[in-house]
Amino acid sequence: MKSKFYLDNHLLICGTTLKDESEPEQNNMALHVCENPQQVIENRLKLASTLNCGIEQFVCANQTHSANVHRVTVTDSGRGALSTETAINNTDALYTYEPNILLCTFTADCVPVIFYHESAGLVGVIHSGWQGTVKEITRKVFQHLVHVEHCNPTGFHVILGPAISQEKFEVDEDVYLKYKNLGYADDFITFNNGTEKYHIDNQKTVKKQCELADIPSENIQLDLTCTYKSLEGFSYREDKKAGRHLSFIMRKK
Repeated sequence: MKSKFYLDNHLLICGTTLKDESEPEQNNMALHVCENPQQVIENRLKLASTLNCGIEQFVCANQTHSANVHRVTVTDSGRGALSTETAINNTDALYTYEPNILLCTFTADCVPVIFYHESAGLVGVIHSGWQGTVKEITRKVFQHLVHVEHCNPTGFHVILGPAISQEKFEVDEDVYLKYKNLGYADDFITFNNGTEKYHIDNQKTVKKQCELADIPSENIQLDLTCTYKSLEGFSYREDKKAGRHLSFIMRKK
C-alpha cells in the first residue's frame, strides 16, 4: 500500500495515502465514491495495520464543503470507519485532544490540512476544496481553536497535503470573484488570455488563511504534489469517478 508520512515519532503520526494501481480500487479510501465498499474497507484495514492501530480508531466525516468543525471525543471512535451512515454528518474539520484516535479527511484535488499543537495536546484535519476555502474554513477553525480552546496560535504546526496545482485549477469568473472578494488571494490568481480562464493556487490561499490566523509561516509545510499531474494522485478534475486520498493524524499519547 502506498502512503506518505509527514511525521512518525513517539508522540504523533500523520500522512496521506496515495493512488496505487496495484491495489483494489487503486487504493481508494472513500466509501462515498467507490464501486466496491468492501474493497475500500480492505484498503482501510491495510492502512490500519501499517499504522499499528485498529479500524475502530478511525473517525471520518460526511464532508459537504461546509465550514463546520467537530470536536472528536472517545465516544466518536469508529464513526464512519465502516459505513458513511455512522460518520460525523455535515462536517469538514475534525480535532481532538484524545490519544489513539485517527482523524481522517478525504480529498481528490481539494487541500487536506493536517495540524497539531504539541503543548495543547491537540491534533486535527480540515478538508478545504475551493468552496471551503472561499468560506474560510481553515481560518475559522484556527480562530475557534484560539478563542474557544485557548490555543496559542504560534504553537500550531500545519501540513498542507497534495492538492491540485494552480496550473491545473482553471476556473471561470464566478469562482474567481469569490476568491477576489476574500481580499487577500490576488497574489495566487493568474489570468490566461488565450483561454479567458483564471488559474488559482488554492493551496497557497489556504496557507495565507493559516497566516491570517497568526500561525507562523515557518510552521506551515506544503506538499507540492499536484493531484492532477501525479500518477499517485486522485483528481476529480481529471476523472469525476476518481477515488480519494485519506489524510490522517493520530496522537499516540
